[in-house]
Amino acid sequence: MPAAAPPATPRARTVVARATALSKVYGHGETRVTALDSVSVEFHRAEFTAIMGPSGSGKSTLMHCMAGLDTVSSGSARIGDTELASLGDRQLTRLRRDKVGFVFQAFNLLPTLTALENITLPMDIAGRRPDPEWLGQIVTTLGLSGRLGHRPNQLSGGQQQRVAVARALTAKPEIIFADEPTGNLDSRSGAELLGFLAESVRALEQTVVMVTHDPVAASYADRVLFLADGRIVDELHRPTADAVLDRMRSLPGAHAPDPRS
Repeated sequence: MPAAAPPATPRARTVVARATALSKVYGHGETRVTALDSVSVEFHRAEFTAIMGPSGSGKSTLMHCMAGLDTVSSGSARIGDTELASLGDRQLTRLRRDKVGFVFQAFNLLPTLTALENITLPMDIAGRRPDPEWLGQIVTTLGLSGRLGHRPNQLSGGQQQRVAVARALTAKPEIIFADEPTGNLDSRSGAELLGFLAESVRALEQTVVMVTHDPVAASYADRVLFLADGRIVDELHRPTADAVLDRMRSLPGAHAPDPRS
């Protein structure tokens, strides 16, 4: 009788970004504040992670340190195999431009450029051409087809946010960091955007890390990390809005919004 075949080995997940014992401290003496307290976490390719926590929990600080927008006090923050603390200003700028996409509450659009020019600006700087099919899909999904020739002051806040999202996605970066990306969108546009981010993870193996306070937005993610007092205190996989809301309510100092009210 032939020997049974050995069980299949699970495919290793590629680590796109990693924090190891990462701490961030502001101030000294009586004004000293520990925003992050020895946080270790990995973000994998083709994974959508939401980061949640009460105000002051450190969720935005973690994202800023992982994106190279803020320095760490101790520990390590890496994109791929690159230790961010080892890079000079010019190297860090190049890494953020080529490998990282950003979507923040401040749109950071250049007022003299059209929407299309703002979308393609990072690739223009890098001397690269966007994939026209992918760019067209992004523009159509975000409802920007009729606004590409408009400058930021001719766009609503929601439209400017969509331009910022399109800019982050167009270059197909290794990782996208998003801070409340649906904050200036109506519920329908927000749902379309979150669905598109989730689809970019599934179909294009994008990696998305999103800070949000909204349990419904977090339910689009593959997993949710919960922070409190600068530490990761819980993790939820395949989240639902109700499950996220229940976890948020249990965190120290949390006042989770109820999307059903």
